[in-house]
Amino acid sequence: MRARVPKGAGNNAQNMNQMIRQAQKMQDQITELQDDIEARDFAVTAGGGAVELVMTGKKTIKSLTIKPEVVDPADVEMLQDLIISAVNEAVGQIEQTTEDEMSKITGGVSLPGLF
Repeated sequence: MRARVPKGAGNNAQNMNQMIRQAQKMQDQITELQDDIEARDFAVTAGGGAVELVMTGKKTIKSLTIKPEVVDPADVEMLQDLIISAVNEAVGQIEQTTEDEMSKITGGVSLPGLF
């Protein structure tokens, strides 16, 4: 009696090498994208433009502009809220951009630890 070997069953090493090449290509694309996002600037405003913030993709604040008319010593809490809102909006933009662009590379598959 002869055993039937499925077609392509002898190509496991070749398939494994191809998968490794694809994984390396994906890793290279992810690294390139991460570098690209870190080099970008993300600009946001809060309070109808009263506070303008520019944050890098590395999530560091590059600039913060506050219009003089919102600086009220009697209402420091409002200014603090505007700044917090701007920072949170910038961080949210960076994370959403990263997630959207990574999913293009990974085909929507979540890869823990990569982003």
